[in-house]
Amino acid sequence: MRKAQERGAGSAGAKGTLPRSCALVFCLLAACSKAGPDRIQQVAQAADSADQLMIHMSTNLTNEGVRTGYLEADSAFVYENAGHTDLKKIRVTFYTPSGVATSVLTADGGWYRMRTGEMEARGNVVLVRTDGARLTTSVLKYDQSKNQVTTDQPYVADQGDRHFTGTGFVSDPTFSNVVSQGVKGTGGHFTLPGQ
Repeated sequence: MRKAQERGAGSAGAKGTLPRSCALVFCLLAACSKAGPDRIQQVAQAADSADQLMIHMSTNLTNEGVRTGYLEADSAFVYENAGHTDLKKIRVTFYTPSGVATSVLTADGGWYRMRTGEMEARGNVVLVRTDGARLTTSVLKYDQSKNQVTTDQPYVADQGDRHFTGTGFVSDPTFSNVVSQGVKGTGGHFTLPGQ
């Protein structure tokens, strides 16, 4: 009789723990299913709030009627009232005022403000000049009104046998006048004044 009672108590105990363990499994499954939204869902949400969605977008960047760049993007989400465009997988070719290509920038994404001519490239930003010089960083900004290219993020620059790293810089678009922060480098040579 005692064994039957123990068995009965054990059965009742097992019944009591079964719903708890099921609840735990369901909670774990529910938590796992709350991972971030998938890429398709993100694009759909952005497209719903944008005024226009452009696929394989391209446009000329101009300053007073002179082409300064040619912007291409896999997709562009245009917010007309804000004058703002979010870009995915971008490529920009920059030109001199006489129309000669100076450099090509590629990045995972960024934005462009149509009214001010400001642009920001983000994620795996690579800028390659026509002379082979190469700059990589995570963020690069272009301000058309100031005619400046800037970053406040670490960067790496290579030109021939010269290798530079820094924590940020301000430059003109042709990289003729560069003011860098935290610069370190190797290679190359220079002549001291008076020698």
